[in-house]
Amino acid sequence: MKKSLVFKLLPLTVFFFAFFGCTTLEEEVIDESLTGSGQAEVVSGSIAPVYGYLRGAIWLHTANFGLQEIASDEAILPYRGGRDWFDGGKFIAVHQHLTTPGNSLVGDTWNFMTIGLSRALTAEERMKLEVKEGNAAAQDALYEMVAMKAYINMMILDNWGLVFKKDASNAKSEILRGQEAITYLEKELLSVRDVIKSDKGPGRLNQFSVKALLARLYLNAAVYRAPYGTPIFKKEDMDNVIKYTNEIIAGPYALSAEYFDIFGDNNSNNRELIFAMDQRGVLQTEHQRWQYWSISGDLVPRPEFPNTRGTDAAAMTTDFYQTWVDANGSVDPAVADARFSMKQTMVPSNLQDLTGITPANDQNHYYCVDAKSFQIDRGIIRGVLWGPRKDAGGKIILCPDGKVRIYPVINARTSGANRTYVNHNLQVDFTEQGSLHNTGYRFSKYQFSSTGPDCCSYSSVDLVLVRLGEIYLMRAEAKLRNGDNAGALADVNTLRTSRNARPSQTPKALTSIDLNSLFREAGFELYWEAFRRNYQIRFGKYEGSWTGKTSSDPNKRLFPIPQRAIDGSSNEKGYLVQNPGY
Repeated sequence: MKKSLVFKLLPLTVFFFAFFGCTTLEEEVIDESLTGSGQAEVVSGSIAPVYGYLRGAIWLHTANFGLQEIASDEAILPYRGGRDWFDGGKFIAVHQHLTTPGNSLVGDTWNFMTIGLSRALTAEERMKLEVKEGNAAAQDALYEMVAMKAYINMMILDNWGLVFKKDASNAKSEILRGQEAITYLEKELLSVRDVIKSDKGPGRLNQFSVKALLARLYLNAAVYRAPYGTPIFKKEDMDNVIKYTNEIIAGPYALSAEYFDIFGDNNSNNRELIFAMDQRGVLQTEHQRWQYWSISGDLVPRPEFPNTRGTDAAAMTTDFYQTWVDANGSVDPAVADARFSMKQTMVPSNLQDLTGITPANDQNHYYCVDAKSFQIDRGIIRGVLWGPRKDAGGKIILCPDGKVRIYPVINARTSGANRTYVNHNLQVDFTEQGSLHNTGYRFSKYQFSSTGPDCCSYSSVDLVLVRLGEIYLMRAEAKLRNGDNAGALADVNTLRTSRNARPSQTPKALTSIDLNSLFREAGFELYWEAFRRNYQIRFGKYEGSWTGKTSSDPNKRLFPIPQRAIDGSSNEKGYLVQNPGY
């Protein structure tokens, strides 16, 4: 019988839990699908809470995902309509680089990461005991937990410029920064590189994902050594990036011809995925937050489930959109690049002209489609939306043959004679006009799962953390920084031209490359995957100005350590020191 288990750690002070550890914790069993019995279940029951916490806490849209996106020039989240998404101003402050140590977006991310680190350490210790007692199944799980500690610590290093070295739950963590932090993470990853299995699916850390983490570490080492200065990229670091990316590219992975299949309902089997948050169990904690967070709250993306909807949260900045325009000149990015969008709402030509059509007179302005075949557009969403419409009782309006009526989507925040359609325009900012619910182009990169009965739960779409496209970009950057322009150009063009499932939209090969064009290319390939802040810092773009943000303070490359964490460590003088600028 299938057993449903996950361990939810009850709230403790952040300092006590994350830094000193705890020998006895009360746990509540809530989720994580496990199979088997005996030794196998001991292993899965120990590591499931660690993997589950990535999905259920660390990578929430209102934790690390939102922190990375909103702090960059890629996304913005205004106070929608003066009533939604203000949340104490945390998203606005992060976007403007005016974050304080009390910002809850930063604080929650810190809490989740330090708790996740503690979970990984606890699981590591348990696996060591199991190995000692002869449980052969625990050996590879032990390697996974060592790698998981390094993975979470690297995210902490990205965000706050430090890592926690802790080898036993009853010991105090040692805080490392700069080269010491790099050396520690390198040692941890190298200790499992050659022994961790390589044949696990993308939902588990394996030999290839460990090599990807090593490549990330070497690529960012210059930033980690000098977080506030000008990074110096050492040849030996770039050589290591090339070494590990070579090995991954020679492995069992393949670039996806259809770009959006990487983020689709069946992406667990997509050969581009190297490491992902596995959501195939269709459990209540499995979510589609990276999808619904941006799309319109008036859009019903799955007509089989009338309660599905978006939240009208983050939108694309005008600055990030302009990078697409600049790269493609007079050609619409939607035509020039298959990664920009994929049209799926096929509105008949006789309905596309909305001249004289309003929500007051559009009763017959619809087309019919089978509910299960309806799909919203993917990628970057612009203009008027089309989708199912509900009647006064909340039921989807059907055609006489039982198919779903697809109408222009009505903006529910307007009424009477002023009632309008949802029309995503380019303008989005912190002004009253720029903060309306429908302002800004939107991100619809992930498919809205056909298993989702409401806005967020029961998604079977895996959330991608490491994939082959990133590996090609890392190798291209390392080659370019080593002076191999031709090699970098070849890698970028291999990546661009691989997205050829829709031939007319296949990106054309570039004729030349430099750091600026590579940075731009990374934005096109990796948007809405929480990479942009990291790239901006590494490429010297983070102090620039963009929509709603003018700060040029290099101290803002790192976030403030939450004040409650510093207060919690106050009995250890000098143990946890606030980052400069806060």
